[in-house]
Amino acid sequence: MLQESERRWIHLSAVTAAPCLPPRPVAHAVSFDVPAGAWDTHIHAIGAVGRFPLAQDRSYTPAFVPIDNYVALMDELGLAHAALVQPSIYGTDNRALVDALARHPSRFRGVAVVARDATDRELATLHAAGVRGIRANLLNRGGISLDDAHALAQRFAAFGWHLQLQVDVSTFDRFDDVASLPVEVVVDHLGYMPPEKGPDEPGFRRLLRLVESGRCWVKLSAAYRLTPWRSRGYGAVAPLARALIAANPSRMLWGSDWPHTDLREDMPDDGELLDLLATWAADEDVRNDILVRNPKSLYDR
Repeated sequence: MLQESERRWIHLSAVTAAPCLPPRPVAHAVSFDVPAGAWDTHIHAIGAVGRFPLAQDRSYTPAFVPIDNYVALMDELGLAHAALVQPSIYGTDNRALVDALARHPSRFRGVAVVARDATDRELATLHAAGVRGIRANLLNRGGISLDDAHALAQRFAAFGWHLQLQVDVSTFDRFDDVASLPVEVVVDHLGYMPPEKGPDEPGFRRLLRLVESGRCWVKLSAAYRLTPWRSRGYGAVAPLARALIAANPSRMLWGSDWPHTDLREDMPDDGELLDLLATWAADEDVRNDILVRNPKSLYDR
């Protein structure tokens, strides 16, 4: 199991840092027709602190943004469904996630974080609530380890769930372990590596091979976390996104990463984040697969 000293933390002492900013209103118009049934496969439900306490061992303190604000954003952008991903700030306490799922059961599915010793009954309860995967976040405090996910894999495979990983693929050295799991695997945020390393970086090439095999999905999400977008835009991320789409467009997903936690200076525009798909995938059919068919097959089970 990864020891605390071996985890590649993005942040170390954010409990005392200023709270994150809330998302900003959409100002960028999407340049393509968003297809009916489109999914946003990566958002976070942040509950009121009085009801859903934050983990003491966490990497940031979020702004509270009601989930109904996101539903309004979905309607504005033409999105029908979303996958709610348990944020690291709650550890294995999934109550805020389940509460949001219950509010909009026809529109939301969930990805939870569960303890290694979770019971089958707890997993069944989460499944009934709309959970369809488990997340192991190896970059922020509050997550479970890959070894924990391994220990759970046989049991959550019985529900048809997948394992979602937040890793920097350029430093992640357990691709063989991932490939041996009895579940499908989803990798966050284009592999979450510095884009200047480029698509020929060895870890990214390993990710591409997994994508080509059909065993691994990748979220084309949170491009703003990979590059200094305020000054340079998103051009540096495009070669990674295009290489992933070319490797296997049927295993690509799009996500906004709303409400863009852990930002304290500026917020990306959700319309612009969706519009990036037009620069990464010029073919309308490919975009429609990324937004509709692919996520439906993964989450609507």
